Amino acid sequence: MLNYVWIALLFLGIGTALTSDIFDNVNDKYKNGAEFNVQVSFGEKFNKNELKKYDAEIIIPAEKFNVFYKTDIAEDIKHNATITINPASKKTSLFLKVDKSSPAIWKDMAKVNGNEDDLSGTINDIVIINDSTAAANILFEEISFGKMKDVTNSALDYAGIAVNIALGLIGIMALWLGVMKVAQEAGLISIIAKSVRPITKFLFPEVPQDHPAMGAMIMNISANMLGLGNAATPFGLKAMEELDKLNPEKGTATNAMCTFLTMNTAGLTLIPATAIAVRAAAGSSDPAIIIGTSIFGASCATLVGITSAKILEKFPLKNYKFLEWVKSNSKIFITSLIILFALAVLIVTGAVSSIISLFNFLNPDLFRSVIQIISILAIPLFILVFIGYGAYKKVKVYEVFVEGAKEGFDVAVKIIPYLVAMLVGIGIFRAGGAMEFLQIILSPVTDFIGMPAEAMPMALMRPLSGSGSLGIMTEIISTHGPDSYLGILVSTFFGSTETTFYVLAVYFGAVNIRKTRHALAAGLLADVAGILAALFIVKLLFG
Repeated sequence: MLNYVWIALLFLGIGTALTSDIFDNVNDKYKNGAEFNVQVSFGEKFNKNELKKYDAEIIIPAEKFNVFYKTDIAEDIKHNATITINPASKKTSLFLKVDKSSPAIWKDMAKVNGNEDDLSGTINDIVIINDSTAAANILFEEISFGKMKDVTNSALDYAGIAVNIALGLIGIMALWLGVMKVAQEAGLISIIAKSVRPITKFLFPEVPQDHPAMGAMIMNISANMLGLGNAATPFGLKAMEELDKLNPEKGTATNAMCTFLTMNTAGLTLIPATAIAVRAAAGSSDPAIIIGTSIFGASCATLVGITSAKILEKFPLKNYKFLEWVKSNSKIFITSLIILFALAVLIVTGAVSSIISLFNFLNPDLFRSVIQIISILAIPLFILVFIGYGAYKKVKVYEVFVEGAKEGFDVAVKIIPYLVAMLVGIGIFRAGGAMEFLQIILSPVTDFIGMPAEAMPMALMRPLSGSGSLGIMTEIISTHGPDSYLGILVSTFFGSTETTFYVLAVYFGAVNIRKTRHALAAGLLADVAGILAALFIVKLLFG
């Protein structure tokens, strides 16, 4: 399924970009070749016959600017500019450095120019008003194929980002796979696996309870819940390697792989540290207020994700013949829909009041402090306990650690092609403007469920990109305030879901899985459940 998703990301991104550029060209959005009259204040005595550079100010009435660019700005434009007079070439050049106060269309033009904040052109027909002021016509450089240039730059940037992410994992992978190897040789992983056997036997019935994959999955899930992303990823990649050893059909995801990745994409974390940090930096009076709402949202996502994975694995969809599949499994299909509906009703009614009463009973500050202390001490304690137990069991800890660490390099390098492919596809999709197009299509649905239009980009971006969703969340919080309804809502979105496509690309890429079966469908269902649950609980408590 990832093949079709990736192709869709590329074609939608490039197609939307090309369509947008053609539309802009037909409508002459940037007024290529057209001059318009402005007033220039040079700040000193002006001499158009002298070779000189001036720090000037361009003044344009709002009405004239709106007529020329077909915009609706309210205030007159007063923009700093550098003007260079060259009598020898009979050319007067103009250079602008756009900033936050610049008109939006000038920002777009500067971005297309190749540099984020540079915009250049020429000044013609200068008519001196007084010693330091003149009227003139300005002509900016020609702008064309702006979206396609964004797509090109984004593809190159994301390819570099993917490699940097993979290389950055090498040290972390080496550390944790080395520690994991020591714990495995000492038998500690088996002890941990036995302690949670009733749960793991239900979640992963086809995996032997004493298999190394079981311990790695348990460590990954535990690290994710504590917010230890640096430790969770190596454990997860190790788990995928071990699961692949049990895989009878190499290149095709097993049921255990799909369930495990669905739990990862659900993103159940006790402390959404990143969202809390952004809220604190924005001046929130209670940055940790989203702990309860995020746990509720992520719990719903996890519950729906596991349920979906377990249902979908019972009757696999072959060759994407959906209608035939529904017909042959009609009874199971209808039963599954009834179960999912009942589950949704249970979440919306009984479970909500129970969870709210639980968090009313607990002291939020005490809960946050305890979890934060555990999170801080967890990594040093992991290392100390695992290595210490290995030494107690007479394991040659140094040699075994090095042996395990060697695997980290190979795994980190192996995932580079998969990361490049997925991140470039996401980058093109975003830069081409397909995300905005998708928002328009989904707006009737989001309006129906009561999701604010401002929060929709965050909900759509979260499964695609962690950095992208973080940027959207930060911008919304800075605009509307961290303690506003919107600020709390997008923070809860961030804490209730994970970057599904990134997780699938990294984990499946580590073991060369090409046929992902129902992993993507279950992961996206978990994302939808997390977003809807977050919207529900925030609206209930803060709406």
